[in-house]
Amino acid sequence: MTGRAALGFTAVLVLLGAGWGLTMPLTKIAVSTGYQHFGLLFWQLVIGAVVMTALATLRGVRLPLGAAQIRVYVVIALIGSVLPNSASYQAAVHLPSGILSILLSMIPIWAFPIALSLGLDRFEWRRFGGLCVGLSAVMLIVLPGAGVTGSIPVFWVCVGLISGLFYAFEGNYVARWGTAGLDAIQVLWGASIVGASIVLPLALLSGQWIDPRLSYGAAETALVLSGTTHVLVYAGYVWLVGRAGPVFAVQVSFLVTLFGVFWARLILSEDYAPTVWLALVLMLLGMFLVQPRRSRVEEPGPLGDSVR
Repeated sequence: MTGRAALGFTAVLVLLGAGWGLTMPLTKIAVSTGYQHFGLLFWQLVIGAVVMTALATLRGVRLPLGAAQIRVYVVIALIGSVLPNSASYQAAVHLPSGILSILLSMIPIWAFPIALSLGLDRFEWRRFGGLCVGLSAVMLIVLPGAGVTGSIPVFWVCVGLISGLFYAFEGNYVARWGTAGLDAIQVLWGASIVGASIVLPLALLSGQWIDPRLSYGAAETALVLSGTTHVLVYAGYVWLVGRAGPVFAVQVSFLVTLFGVFWARLILSEDYAPTVWLALVLMLLGMFLVQPRRSRVEEPGPLGDSVR
């Protein structure tokens, strides 16, 4: 990699981290008017499906519909969108956006014990130490007085952790069982369509349906921006993995956390007790320790295991 190429890829990495981090305060804004998770999730998936359809059309990519491929779409839709995002939207009502960003950075830390249980990795004390450091960061967050306005609710911290846990399952599922010959764009495309189909009846039956014709304010704008940003940034991440390699691209996970906290302070004026800043440092250290060694990193699963 030449110096100019490295500089260009670094700029793309920073841009991706800033975009992914921005989706966290946008999520907080989206839930601020009382919209509930199934309604928000349906439109997020619809936006993703529309954007992915446009991208796939430009690339001349088709959507395979064999039994094996449909099974992948269903599984990824559930563990990569419906379940984790439902938890995120509910937690966002009760937790500061910056706290959500810190909790989401548990993805690579959760992925390590899951990979061990599936026989995809071997035990290393360094990476186990990263797991312990990450869990210590979570404990600091739930300490009394961790937030400026008072204690962070432990129950909703646990709900917020569910998202990262499911995303870690998603990455390990792809590593263990593959994607039936689908590339990352096809998987995300098909999963968005299937996920929207699953969530639509849930939104209608639960009374959480959002009629886009009724109003269009800050919450609606945030939802559209968040859904579009996520899909475009994800496509950019896939491009970066192909050009710069997985070891370089996976470093975006650190930037997502940092930018998530930065955007929360800038857009939402959030502030935290010193223990939260210490938790942020510990979480970044845990993410660093849990990363596999460079010599052992292979091509990642099509969904980019470490970030979301």
